[in-house]
Amino acid sequence: MAAPVPNLLRQEIERLAADDKRIDGRGRWERRAVDLEVGLLYNAEGSAKVTWGGTVVYAGVKFELRTPWPDRPTQGSLMCGAELRPVAHVKYEPGPPSPESIELGRVVDRGIRESGCIDMESLCIVPGEKVWGVMIDIHVMSDGGNIFDACGLAAIAALRTAIVPAERFDVGEDHVLGVSSTPIMASFTRAGGRFVYDPCEEEELGGDERIHITLGDTEHLHSLQKGLKGAFTPAEFAEILDVARKHCAELRDLVASKEGN
Repeated sequence: MAAPVPNLLRQEIERLAADDKRIDGRGRWERRAVDLEVGLLYNAEGSAKVTWGGTVVYAGVKFELRTPWPDRPTQGSLMCGAELRPVAHVKYEPGPPSPESIELGRVVDRGIRESGCIDMESLCIVPGEKVWGVMIDIHVMSDGGNIFDACGLAAIAALRTAIVPAERFDVGEDHVLGVSSTPIMASFTRAGGRFVYDPCEEEELGGDERIHITLGDTEHLHSLQKGLKGAFTPAEFAEILDVARKHCAELRDLVASKEGN
């Protein structure tokens, strides 16, 4: 039996959609205010904080020396993990990583990894013996909706401002991590029978399927993830992709404005 509150919420979202409105007053493709800060975490080699509407997330980058995988002796590694704890929302519980946190980390990881923005060969120190492992840790402090885009933005901003601590490990001089591009994620949810960009918490709760798109500097589609049940038409996807291009370009400029700070 469906919970009564989501059903009532769904009805209200559908009523507003009929008049081309959203529950928080935004336009269909309008984004909430986004603020980006970098270099905040003293114990990370690169860090970022994103405040996206009512959503607040932190991302930190750490490096470790490790033995490369046997089938990739000259390549470093990249790992991304996300934490969803009760401090972020009452719907999250303490304990081992939940399916939601695992999905979040994997979607962010895929967008960055598939973009090829980090040359894994450049992370090699001694072939077959020693390479850099790059670890991105994401913590959601407040979930006000659309944590995927907020986490993706924080992760790439932290990477683009990260310093490889070579001197600490006695393997050379410290240097800026080479990141050749800025992949940005754009998320959409079907709410009230139509897709909207940057869903708020209520739209996620009372909505249907969602789509996460990661675009690169040249608008190349690096990753596409669909969540929950439902389908979208080619026309819907074409419209979504046009909206994603616009917002990803704006957020890419935001990241660029913070580099060197």
